Amino acid sequence: MTISLTRLDPAGQDRAALIDFMTRNDFPFHVRVHPSAGDVEGAIGKGAYRDEDNDSFWIDHRELGRIGFLRFEDLSEGTPLFDLRLDGPFRGRGLGVPVLSAATAHVFSTMPSVNRFEGQTREDNIAMRTTFVRCGWLKEAHYREGWPVNGGAPLASTAYSILRRDWETGQTTTFDWDDLSAWHVSAQHDVAHPSHTETTKEEPHHGR
Repeated sequence: MTISLTRLDPAGQDRAALIDFMTRNDFPFHVRVHPSAGDVEGAIGKGAYRDEDNDSFWIDHRELGRIGFLRFEDLSEGTPLFDLRLDGPFRGRGLGVPVLSAATAHVFSTMPSVNRFEGQTREDNIAMRTTFVRCGWLKEAHYREGWPVNGGAPLASTAYSILRRDWETGQTTTFDWDDLSAWHVSAQHDVAHPSHTETTKEEPHHGR
């Protein structure tokens, strides 16, 4: 594999390099686009890069050298997520697929109790969403206006996941998005959906 993950020491020997990486890059599809040195130092102090819930790695390429940063999140919850950031010069070069494949292999080969690996990105991050699909991940949710955007209207947050058996077999497990269709007609007659323009009239109350 061309990609390897090198565990970093955010509060020790890798502190300066981590601050440099985070502050000299822009991350247009993250909530915080331009992290400051203070932001990163504060996150290091709070354990955001390594504690019981988080673990961080440099992304190393066999020919290109160090190309980015990867953090695994929510490790104590049993269903980890990730934060992937490529260094500016290495974006748009088709590296997302081997990096995500390496991250997935790391999770399922080193965390035997984990059955699901999840990721989220905003709706207009087409490169990341395409990478998910190419790596066998499945879209599971579309949270309308769920991603805050500084200075703009919120966008949708899209959620993808891969199951251990998907990774082991190379076959993505799917599901039926429209699983309510079989009883949709009967449900229409049973459930009322009042309009927000409707008003409710109360029966007059006569006290005694």
